[in-house]
Amino acid sequence: MRADPSEPRIMTSTLPPSAVDTAERNLRDTLTHAIEHRAPHAALIVYDTRTELNRVLTEAYRRVVPDAQFIDFDSTTPDVILGVFERMAAGDLVVLVQSTSFRMDAYRIRIELFKRGLKVIEHVHLSRMPGEQGLHYIDSLAYDPSYYRGVGHALKARIDSAGQGVVDSGDGARLVFASPFEGAKLNIGDYSGMTNVGGQFPLGEVFTEARDLEAVSGRARIFVFGDTKFLVNRPETPITIVVEKGRVVGTENSTPEFENMLSIIREHEGEVWLRELGFGMNRAFSRECMVDDIGTYERMCGIHLSLGAKHGVYTKPQLKRKDARYHIDVFAMTEGVYLDDQRVYQNGAWQIC
Repeated sequence: MRADPSEPRIMTSTLPPSAVDTAERNLRDTLTHAIEHRAPHAALIVYDTRTELNRVLTEAYRRVVPDAQFIDFDSTTPDVILGVFERMAAGDLVVLVQSTSFRMDAYRIRIELFKRGLKVIEHVHLSRMPGEQGLHYIDSLAYDPSYYRGVGHALKARIDSAGQGVVDSGDGARLVFASPFEGAKLNIGDYSGMTNVGGQFPLGEVFTEARDLEAVSGRARIFVFGDTKFLVNRPETPITIVVEKGRVVGTENSTPEFENMLSIIREHEGEVWLRELGFGMNRAFSRECMVDDIGTYERMCGIHLSLGAKHGVYTKPQLKRKDARYHIDVFAMTEGVYLDDQRVYQNGAWQIC
């Protein structure tokens, strides 16, 4: 299968040999405790070798699941890969190690694999995390069941029972959710009771949104936002967004790039809604430790929000799904998070059992 000429192969060695050892340990824990992959189920690893991070992860999988079938995406035809998918049985595992995102015409890989009852791990857009960022990504794959499941389920229970919440961004910026929340969703490596097992990695998020979007108001200081290329954009000074009745109505200390993003949303949707309230849990990422891929950094331990009317999980009567086009992740300075009167986030960590 063809390599994307816009994604050059990165053949230099910038990651230490210990990176494979760390990846092996983290992936072994993930497959054992989160995915629960074990014999007699088969495993298939589809990979490319365009970046060093791809090669490190692929070698780690060779150690963890030595009996798996390995297919190089760039040297195999779509028919061959699809044929292997068709021969797999429910409960088998497919891992996709992708420098960008594998494309096979109209075949939506993860969705189709889930329909077959297969477990799926997606490592995506690895080319956006060169050099030292690859080490951060490898660290983010660590799986601690007691942390993710203990804190994750406790957060969900607290969110689901809360009548309101506040995100304190410091310097007097407080974003108030004067509404109960939608039932929180978990991405913590606990798939009990779920139809599908797996998804896009790394793990580490509990997310919700206000039941009444117009009950959200106040201010939040944004230190990172996703740009038009789905990369992390970090302004020199945090940008303050002003929210009234669930909509962004103003900014302070903004940048041309952020204003351009808001303009694009307004051009197509008329106004900028604030929707998702994400409780990131992955301790490998912080305000100081970052990666360029916004979809990966979304798991950062702290609060992220989404701008734009699009959210595939929750429906709202005033927002028609066909008209909603944008879901832009923005990351709030997080001094504290309150659910009702309980402070659940402090000093860079979740304070909940």
